[in-house]
Amino acid sequence: MNVRPTSPRSARSARITTGAIAAIAALGLLSLTACASGTSGKNSEGKLKVVASFYPMEFLAKEIGGDHVSVSALTKPGVEPHDLELTPRQTGSLDEAGAIVYLKGLQPAVDKAIKQSSAKHVVDAASLTELEEHGTEVDGHEHGSGDDHDSHEGHEHKHEGGDPHIWLDPVKYAQVAKGVAKALGEADPDHKADFEKNADALANKLDGLHKKFEAGLKNRASDTFISTHAAFGYLAERYGLTEESVSGIDPESEPSAARMKDLHKVAEEHHVSTIFFETLASPKTAKTLASDLKLKTDVLDPLEGITDESKGDDYFEVMESNLAALRKALGTK
Repeated sequence: MNVRPTSPRSARSARITTGAIAAIAALGLLSLTACASGTSGKNSEGKLKVVASFYPMEFLAKEIGGDHVSVSALTKPGVEPHDLELTPRQTGSLDEAGAIVYLKGLQPAVDKAIKQSSAKHVVDAASLTELEEHGTEVDGHEHGSGDDHDSHEGHEHKHEGGDPHIWLDPVKYAQVAKGVAKALGEADPDHKADFEKNADALANKLDGLHKKFEAGLKNRASDTFISTHAAFGYLAERYGLTEESVSGIDPESEPSAARMKDLHKVAEEHHVSTIFFETLASPKTAKTLASDLKLKTDVLDPLEGITDESKGDDYFEVMESNLAALRKALGTK
């Protein structure tokens, strides 16, 4: 039997065809791998991808997730969380996340994007503890967390959904931490025990902070403080204080002339020494009020973000700075 020799050209064609098929197969495999990686909820290092809405949720995710998570925040440092608008890239990151940690009712744009996303593991911090009404607007006037709202007959409470600033109460924040650990454990069962252990450690540290506030705010000359916006209702209630706010839950809302008149009376009757403003909102109104009343100003940080102007590098440092500011303003001994 005569075998026809293969020409160099035919052999080369065969090699090219085989190489092309191999290349196509490799590209297909890479595409499948990329797709699987993008939808698995984990990054290339195998860490759970967690998207947090703003700093207090980001802090929880990092503290509880530890080395097993890669955390990204939707709200960048220096951005006012209440006014956040999401980019298409940020919205897309929600579908790729292995878990999302947010606080419903604080950021409308985030609430809407999460509702429209296909994310499977979403934890709402507001559902992990009990929300209450603070800084409620009654008949056009803002009333502090210590007011007896029931005494205002015929007035309707206009703020709905409850005060979202739960992270400023260390006790409530610890409750939220336990819930976040459970959610991360459901998203990444292999590291559930580590998440629970980290949450317990964080809760113990928060309990220590709570005890510092309890001890530090005893023997005070006044129970009342004035802030630019009603962020400290839970903290005030926890430690027997009364917060009177210039504006409401929204730090950018403008106070009425009647409200400013009310604050003059509050400051005089309750021996208020300091008007507090915050790092992410304009201090203009607080400084104007302080000037009118010949009072001091200081920073009381609602911890909605950490910036170069923050008095501390993390949650605990800023909270201890807040404690020091309150002690000074309330005349503690």
